[in-house]
Amino acid sequence: MDDIVSINTGKIVKPRPVQAASIPDMLGMFQNEWDGLMLSNFALEQQLHTTRQELSHALYQHDAACRVIAIITKERDEARSILAQAEQQFPISTPNAVTANAPVHSNGKRAADDEELAPSAKKLHPGISSSIITELPNCNAALSQQREKRQIPVTLAPVDAPETYTQISSIDSNAVVFYRPSGQILATLSGHSKKVTSVKFVGQGGSVIIGSADKTVRLWQGSDDGNYNCRPILRDHLDEVKAVTIHATNNYFVTASLDGTWCFYELSSGTCLTQVSDSFQGFLH
Repeated sequence: MDDIVSINTGKIVKPRPVQAASIPDMLGMFQNEWDGLMLSNFALEQQLHTTRQELSHALYQHDAACRVIAIITKERDEARSILAQAEQQFPISTPNAVTANAPVHSNGKRAADDEELAPSAKKLHPGISSSIITELPNCNAALSQQREKRQIPVTLAPVDAPETYTQISSIDSNAVVFYRPSGQILATLSGHSKKVTSVKFVGQGGSVIIGSADKTVRLWQGSDDGNYNCRPILRDHLDEVKAVTIHATNNYFVTASLDGTWCFYELSSGTCLTQVSDSFQGFLH
């Protein structure tokens, strides 16, 4: 009696449902529960099948995306390899050099965005074409014939031209254009950071080419209102530019520098067609 534990239970006993009153009713109840269980199992199987289809479609999309990424990555690596080989064979100029060669407009005052930049990187040059090689000797032959016949070339400035306009260069990095009879200054071509070393007028078109000790060459184009616009700023030399000369065709000009190179330019575009290095440094003094 000491090991018996009392249990508190409800005194009300729930009656059996009507369906469980007899064996056939109980069998019918069990059948209904079985049918409900089978329907629930069928619904779960349908949901599983749908989920499997969605997962299969997602895996297919993932596999296709991986293939596309692999193809793009391969093309990117090939492009990088080709670009690296091209840069080794043909070094590309720095962005600063490209920006520095953009057109600058000036009426005699230094442009605001014109700043001294680092020395230019090695650039690509298109070279002298066969048409140019043919043009230069033809011009020489034509001028030789005119000299033999004592004819004055049409591009030669008249005798009174120096009495009308002239230009001077000075060590203060500026070139001044003034009206000689009155001494009035027409324009001050500024922008160089060091002294001007060479100034040349173009026979046609009113252009002025200025070389400087700051390693740059500037092309100035005269306008009808008397102002001069600085077109490209040429930064192909790595040392002081000592000389500028214009070809008799008035289509090309050459610059020479203490870095031991000379450059052949097209005047209309300011493009350096070729740059030739000398066998020793500092051949111009």
